[in-house]
Amino acid sequence: MEKPDVLSRTVKAARKIVVKIGSNTIANADGSINRDFMNKLADDTADLIKSGKQVVIVSSGAGIAGIATINKWKRKSDLHYKQALCAIGQVELMDSYRKAFAAHDIHVAQILLTNEDFSDTNRTLHIRNTLFTLVDEGVVPVINENDSVSVDEIKIGDNDNLAALTSNLWDADLLILLSDIDGVYDRNPKEFPDAALIETVTDSTEILGRIHAGATNGFGTGGIVTKIQAAIKVNAFGIPMVLTNGKVPGVLARLFGESTRATIFLPEDDDE
Repeated sequence: MEKPDVLSRTVKAARKIVVKIGSNTIANADGSINRDFMNKLADDTADLIKSGKQVVIVSSGAGIAGIATINKWKRKSDLHYKQALCAIGQVELMDSYRKAFAAHDIHVAQILLTNEDFSDTNRTLHIRNTLFTLVDEGVVPVINENDSVSVDEIKIGDNDNLAALTSNLWDADLLILLSDIDGVYDRNPKEFPDAALIETVTDSTEILGRIHAGATNGFGTGGIVTKIQAAIKVNAFGIPMVLTNGKVPGVLARLFGESTRATIFLPEDDDE
């Protein structure tokens, strides 16, 4: 029998999985919630739970959901309006998750965090206890930054970083980032058609220094640099990370079924 590749072996062995969903993955072009994606995400997550895995979701999308919901303030640059849009959009976002997972009789739970929550020992203990309680009871936690109260002093900054911090805090076995690209390329594939996918990364710091990062787009706050920085954070705790394209239909099922393109970032002692 052919030995499974490192990506397949790693994702199938993982039991505690954090899935981060970017704004470009969860939203349609007009900023509205992509219901088809949400329903398929719920289908695949339910299948993972039935197979004995535990899943925590870190979700972007509150800001753009707010714009799509209220249909005004789009061009407002004032911080108060941005925070108000996130407050509105978070309701729409969680309602979308609730409806998608209700089809599988699975409850979801909302956890909103700031950087302060990860720097206070008492708070981190309570976050851990809440996460363990929820997943042990079959509830799927949906985590986002608390954008309506976050200012520079307490802001995490992007949900790639939030997903990495959550993975480390929860002692996850695997972090999966769903983005709008198949993985890390040697150059920006949106600018260079001949860019090559890097399937396995064993030194995230080195790859960060030599790739062509390119620019972020209008919806996302991250970009390829923040994704590699997230890999560095989780790899330091011995946790592998997978970056793959969330726009691929049924991406989670395909990932666990060995039929999708991705980049896996391995801790130094796990690259054999």
